[in-house]
Amino acid sequence: MTRLSGGLIDRKAPLGFTFNGKTYQGFQGDTLASALLANGVQLVGRSFKYHRPRGIFTAGSEEPNALVTLRSGARAEPNTRATVAELFAGLEARSQNHIGPLEHDLMAVNDLLSPFFAAGFYYKTFMWPRAFWERLYEPAIRRAAGLGALSTQPDPDTYDKGFLHCDLLVIGGGAAGLSAALTAARAEAEVILADEDFRFGGRLLAESDLLDGAPATDWVDQTCAELAAMPNVRLMPRTTVFGTYDHGIFGAVERVADHLPDPAGQVRQTLWRITAKRSVLAAGAIERHIPFADNDRPGIMLAGAMRAYANRWAAAPVRKSGDPVAIFTNGDDGHRTALDLLAKGVPVLGVIDTRPDVAAFGAYQVFSAGTVTGTKGRHGLTAIEITRNGQSSWHNVGALGVAGGWNPNVHLASHHRGRPVWDNDLLAFVPGADGPKGLFPAGAARGKGGTLAALTDGMEMAISALSGIGISASSIALPETSDTPAKQSAYWYVPAKKRAWVDFQNDVTVKDITLSHTENMRSVEHLKRWTTLGMATDQGKTSNISALAVMADLTGTTIPETGTTIFRPPYTGVSLSVLGGGDTGQHFRPRRLTPTHHWATAQGAEFTEVGQWMRASYFPRAGETHWRQSVDREVLAVRRDVGLCDVTTLGKIDVQGADAAEFLNRMYANMMGTLKVGMVRYGLMLREDGHLYDDGTCARLGADHFVVTTTTANAGAVYRNLEFAHQCLWPELDVQLISTTDAWAQIAVAGPKSRALLQRIVDGFDLSNEAFPFMACAELTICGGLRARLFRISFSGELAYEIAVPARYGHTLMERLMQVGADLGATPYGTEALAVLRIEKGHAAGAELNGQTTALMLGLGKMVSTKKDSIGAVMSRREGLAQERRRLVGLMPVEPQAQIPAGSHLFTKGAAQNMDTDQGWVTSSCYSPHLNSYIALGFLENGDTRMGEVITAANPLEGQSFEAKVVPTHFVDPEGGRLRD
Repeated sequence: MTRLSGGLIDRKAPLGFTFNGKTYQGFQGDTLASALLANGVQLVGRSFKYHRPRGIFTAGSEEPNALVTLRSGARAEPNTRATVAELFAGLEARSQNHIGPLEHDLMAVNDLLSPFFAAGFYYKTFMWPRAFWERLYEPAIRRAAGLGALSTQPDPDTYDKGFLHCDLLVIGGGAAGLSAALTAARAEAEVILADEDFRFGGRLLAESDLLDGAPATDWVDQTCAELAAMPNVRLMPRTTVFGTYDHGIFGAVERVADHLPDPAGQVRQTLWRITAKRSVLAAGAIERHIPFADNDRPGIMLAGAMRAYANRWAAAPVRKSGDPVAIFTNGDDGHRTALDLLAKGVPVLGVIDTRPDVAAFGAYQVFSAGTVTGTKGRHGLTAIEITRNGQSSWHNVGALGVAGGWNPNVHLASHHRGRPVWDNDLLAFVPGADGPKGLFPAGAARGKGGTLAALTDGMEMAISALSGIGISASSIALPETSDTPAKQSAYWYVPAKKRAWVDFQNDVTVKDITLSHTENMRSVEHLKRWTTLGMATDQGKTSNISALAVMADLTGTTIPETGTTIFRPPYTGVSLSVLGGGDTGQHFRPRRLTPTHHWATAQGAEFTEVGQWMRASYFPRAGETHWRQSVDREVLAVRRDVGLCDVTTLGKIDVQGADAAEFLNRMYANMMGTLKVGMVRYGLMLREDGHLYDDGTCARLGADHFVVTTTTANAGAVYRNLEFAHQCLWPELDVQLISTTDAWAQIAVAGPKSRALLQRIVDGFDLSNEAFPFMACAELTICGGLRARLFRISFSGELAYEIAVPARYGHTLMERLMQVGADLGATPYGTEALAVLRIEKGHAAGAELNGQTTALMLGLGKMVSTKKDSIGAVMSRREGLAQERRRLVGLMPVEPQAQIPAGSHLFTKGAAQNMDTDQGWVTSSCYSPHLNSYIALGFLENGDTRMGEVITAANPLEGQSFEAKVVPTHFVDPEGGRLRD
């Protein structure tokens, strides 16, 4: 092992874990990355494109290389950053993105083909030949996409979501964050302190700084203890604030049980929506590297990360104890790493400093005016080439730390399109003034990176933030400390003939950026997409500035003139499970239950999801072994006797007012103003572009009272559109609207015996054909005084009614109808039978009203009135739609037992089957027990003139082809005599 002395690990709590099947030991307080380094493991993965060996590069969530899969089975968690994965006993970790052993990845052949995979090769290659896309390119890209693999098993864990409110949200628990939180807490403000680490302290945990003459961790522990004891403070370690949103709202994920060996039985992660009156961004800074030839070998990492592993985790970055370490830097910060490593007993070859005439800060050699120009070691660094004044020499090392400066972590400050601005003294971008309102960057996040500067700035920003909401906060006593000198030079990369890596996660090199410039992809947006730079999970955290510096040199401009892309949420990857907030399985979204749901459950109904509604699909009976048997029985019962179906889910909207008729005239394509009181009319609603978007009925219960029904799927959309028209288009009309979908239970009573059944429950109401004809409606009472609404409408083509009662009586109404209709053969039927009945009758439904059809295509073109204006009417008559030749037709297979799948394409018999000869498609298909044959509806080119023609229905997904006869859409009772009987 390469374990050092000291550190913040608990050596009395050893933890065994495995990596790629091999057992190792770490300690409580380790991350997976620190434990691997302490065990001499440098090679942890392969790069995305070229599959080059990669090692741990950072010590935080900006890690681009060490992406591993944790756990196994259904809990396998791919693409987890080893640098933030908290070690626990029995942790299983595996490297990813390789074929064969990690050390001998078969996909490493891609590295030999790198000349063909240069910047923009996707765009240059995959455009031709055209036929290669589906057969070669797309399958290859899909196989190569991603890094780790999902288990494809249902997630067994529990997730939660919650809402928090505070006066001040402090993001980051380092020096500035702790100072800000303590200042606000002592002012009695409601404070939330969130940090993605499992321990507060930030860089104070990684440095050797002293506060009040004692280790910085003493002050951190004292401060956290004080904050924890305050009732107005909520401490949230293991919590990543991943996004800034409107009105002071932040998204955050708390890893509640990720660090436990078995998270079963408890919440694993919680998604928090935090509403803060003000916020302090104390997210620190991210170190950048200096690209040079072959700079991606395992064992090369950021110098600040080396310091963190040595000081916090007592882990040396080398494979073998005693191997020397070198530091490559352009400023003072690299020398800090050399000093700390020496203090820990790690041999230091020296510091290669790009600046001339630099003296050592301690007992180590300085290679001033030097650069690293080459490296050796396939699976781990063994030697580096140092060049000074044109002279090069090779030196054996076990690891190399690279210190190119620090970039303030501006991501969250940029989520509202806040543009970071360049600070020439810091040689970095800092948050601009146009960031999210109420967010105050502090500490290293705005360039105040020294310990004293960060402590002071956090306090001052908290005072400023709270003053804006009327809370007066006072300065607090800060620990005595000082700021370490941090001078640096503007040295961005080492020119090289070999590849110098800029973006490790996407395998982007200096040569790729140069090629992008040559091909005129010079804006930062084009550069990003042409090279894929910064497009992965790190969003350019470690590579952005280096890339901009290269492009600036190529274009002869400055870095601020070159510009930078804007970051977006999430700051780091967020699992889909926690985004769902635990809403999986039956809790995936809210479920709406019909008034007869519990009755249907007691009858053994099988249910299906229709939007948010749970509707009975069919009602199996004893002896029925297949769902089709149940559906066939229900269909025949409706045709022969009487069936009952809960249709409560249909949208119901009350429209009232003196101008209600005129209002509906403008909303419906057909005339509604002439509808008589006590009658119902079928209606079509058009989008503004002239296409159909919903059909339904409109019943007139009074001179100024209408009831509009809609399809289940569009209940919300229709109501929304009616409200928009009422409030914005015609506010002068005297109209009132209210959705009553949930207020009324509605049951369809369909079949030749439906009148006889209803006569047994209505209170003295004449249901004769003369008194209550087809398309009539009325308000009445049933069962001895219960108010109800009755509509004589039919979706099945049979004599049928729909009866509505207040929703709380729906369950009892269904029971009463079944009871009094037992001798009439009353049978409940579900959505499957409902679909068969409507297809047999040729009624259009959602499959036909899919957003690309018109009234003309459905054979209902004459319903679009030319005597009045309505939404979409004029557009429906434009040339393109008026000349549409596809018409809704019925289809019967030549072989009655041959099924024509919905979605099949239609072709003239004998014609070649391709998009040029495509004649239409099948919208709905079912088995008709009435006809003892499969039947279908579909749109066919000139279908209304092709009755009796035999065509071909092709299902290319299954390689199927069927012959079908074109017939009218009305398979049952085409004259309509049954529903008017």
